Amino acid sequence: MINWCLSSLLPSRNFLALPNVVGIVVEKLNILDATGVKCAILEKSKAFSSHPQAHFINNRSMEVFRKLDGLAEEIRSSQPPVELWRKFIYCTSLTGSIIGSVDHMQPQVISPVSVAHFSQYKLSRLLLKKLEDLNFHVHGPESQEDLDSGPLKGGELLMGHECISINATDQSITATASHIVEGKYMERNIDCSILVGTDGAGSTIRNLVGIELRGEKDLQRLLSIHFFSRDLGQYLLNERPGMLFFIFNTEAIGVLVAHDLKQGEFILQVPFYPPQQNVDDFNLEICEKLIFKLVGRELLDIDVIEIKPWVMHAEVAEKFVNCDNRIILAGDAAHRFPPAGGFGMNTGIQDVHNLAWKIASVMKGIAPSSIIRTYEMERRPIAIFNTALSVQNFKAAMAVPAALGLDPSIANSVSGETSQFGQFQQLSILSSYFRYHEGAVIPDNDSMVGVLEPPTGRRRDYIPSANPGSRLPHMDVRISSNLSSEVTVSTLDLLCGDRVEFLLIVAPLEESYQLARAAFKVAEEFKVSVKVCVLWPADSLDEFEARSKKALTPWKNYIDVVEVRKPSNPSSWWSICQMTDKGAILVRPDEHIAWCVKSGVDKDPVSEMTRVFTAILGVK
Repeated sequence: MINWCLSSLLPSRNFLALPNVVGIVVEKLNILDATGVKCAILEKSKAFSSHPQAHFINNRSMEVFRKLDGLAEEIRSSQPPVELWRKFIYCTSLTGSIIGSVDHMQPQVISPVSVAHFSQYKLSRLLLKKLEDLNFHVHGPESQEDLDSGPLKGGELLMGHECISINATDQSITATASHIVEGKYMERNIDCSILVGTDGAGSTIRNLVGIELRGEKDLQRLLSIHFFSRDLGQYLLNERPGMLFFIFNTEAIGVLVAHDLKQGEFILQVPFYPPQQNVDDFNLEICEKLIFKLVGRELLDIDVIEIKPWVMHAEVAEKFVNCDNRIILAGDAAHRFPPAGGFGMNTGIQDVHNLAWKIASVMKGIAPSSIIRTYEMERRPIAIFNTALSVQNFKAAMAVPAALGLDPSIANSVSGETSQFGQFQQLSILSSYFRYHEGAVIPDNDSMVGVLEPPTGRRRDYIPSANPGSRLPHMDVRISSNLSSEVTVSTLDLLCGDRVEFLLIVAPLEESYQLARAAFKVAEEFKVSVKVCVLWPADSLDEFEARSKKALTPWKNYIDVVEVRKPSNPSSWWSICQMTDKGAILVRPDEHIAWCVKSGVDKDPVSEMTRVFTAILGVK
């Protein structure tokens, strides 16, 4: 994983973070940079990894990427065709008998975008380009001597910098980073007001501030073998295309990840068992022979690129926020799971999607620093749930090789990845759309307040809902100014991705317009932006613009949209949200619902909106 140190420079304050994937940085920078919070990045590594690492991007992460200037579309057009990776295959060898297969793309999730299969190093390249679009300049380790004499100005990505110490006072944090220029060891002190550590599973930040991990350690030790073979890729393309291959035979057990069948790029995950075995036992020749056993024949063009050991853990940090809301953990620094279904990267991206608008709100003076606490309140239960599901999958998968008459101890080699076979559909639907039960949300009387229930092992479908804490349901809508066009947008697109702005969705009713006017008035007092969406039914007449203009003048930050119903889903917007058109929905900048009223406000609208924004922003 990549170790990052991000600093955003204000006139007298800095902000630091260490995300472990480029996507986390870009998601944060997209909103922070756009709101005037200038940033710089310090990267521990001297160069970006070419190891494929994570590869599955779930629906929610792809929805986040849609807001990054078309990134989701770039991923979609650059990934292999979906027909080549929609299956998980169990087999005795890649050329032997098929035990079974699963189409993990079924059932489909109600979303404007689908899941993706895209190697992390390729994703990093696209995200690095997004950083450059934000006017970031990459400085290699040997080109930074001219930067040592003064403070960072923002907009730099400095390679080869590692955080070695943190000094926190009541007013600021000083992070010391080391780097080497022309063989000379150097240190740099960076003053900041907030530090976010997402510097990987072995997080330096977590260790420096003394935050412990809780859970199960050393579940399994594995080798990740990165290799190319166009011969194997072409065979699988023609005979059995898939993304994951769970291979069981009497000579070897492993999980093959087909990152790109056309290019013949693969990762093979196999176990090793200390102290009887160690990494040195798996040299290039041994790894090639192991690959041949799992393939079922020799490959003439095999090219092993890298052999990396790793340890499977299932742990969550005891806390995500420390030092009076100024030191924060996210990504793998806050949680590490077995690789069952791609929890790691997706959870990290969604961590920071939750966190970015809150940090921006603090830095812009919209909310007090106490809003940062809601990040832990919302995201830590998600991490605990993902950990439990991963471990459950890990243990359940033990039964698969045992049922085939294989040694259960050997079965450990694939249990982490094999779990994707049986649980992937539950994972891709359920864990993409978690609901926050407490935090920067206002529970309604019909909503259950509390923590997520532990996973049961049974698949649960995603059901759209407007309950506070839920992700805003997706529906195609047409903007009133483009009614003659066939172009539609998602309700998720109604939120800006580059500023702290709330969205109030109402129907074109007088009492709803009254609530909208109250929201505009209160938002001005709180110095926060609110957009009002007037959502019209599919059979509306050409009356919206004049009616909304008359009702909402002098405010201008509103939009009229018309719902687009499809034969596959003819329900109205309000029925999808499980409420009446007399209701209203207030959506946070991260597309989660902060507050809703399902059948109209029975209180003074101004007083109610004041109560809502006071609670969400934590203003006293």
